[in-house]
Amino acid sequence: MLRSLVAVVLLANLLFFAWARGWLAPAWPAPRHAEREPERLEAQVRPETLSVVPPKAASAAVAAARAAAVVCLEAGPFAPEPEAGLAAAEAVLLQAALAEGSWAREAVVPAPVWLVFAGRYAEAAARRAKQEELKKLGIPYEALTAPAELAPGLAISRHPSRDAAEAALAGLAAKPVKGLRVVEVPGAPAQQWLRVPKADADTAERLKALPADTLAGGFKACTVRP
Repeated sequence: MLRSLVAVVLLANLLFFAWARGWLAPAWPAPRHAEREPERLEAQVRPETLSVVPPKAASAAVAAARAAAVVCLEAGPFAPEPEAGLAAAEAVLLQAALAEGSWAREAVVPAPVWLVFAGRYAEAAARRAKQEELKKLGIPYEALTAPAELAPGLAISRHPSRDAAEAALAGLAAKPVKGLRVVEVPGAPAQQWLRVPKADADTAERLKALPADTLAGGFKACTVRP
């Protein structure tokens, strides 16, 4: 009886040893708790995405991630006169617990517009005659009702610079149109914006939750201006 018991214990130990070594796989997979190769390597998930960096590099990476999370937000435009709307918007920012100085007013002067222009026509008959002439030549136009210096007149095309307008006018030289010239549209008054140049995630969430009607439509991503 004792010999049989010893034989059973020895056999159990041999089976356990063979199982732990992985000799019985794949029928009986070996345990992972021993953390031996290659089982541990096979258990990794996307190991190529991991890298070990020294402490200084890790700190720089954290700082870069925080900087990337900072965004620029702005609200506007607000009419420059009167300033009641702009002051009310700043009061909303103070009520939202934004630190004074974390935002700034930014005055934006709209870029000038240059026209290839025909007119100004004080007489309606002269204006209609020019419109008929342009239609026959297949030249599109826009009737101007403002500003007073140019209306009533006809805008053939709009351009961001005098050079671009002059080039467009030169392109019409092949067509027999008289009375066209390049003019500058009088500049619009400056617009005021409220800009938060460095808003972290928490600040950005609070800004976007503020009442849009008081903030000229609410805060949006900053526009890159020349």
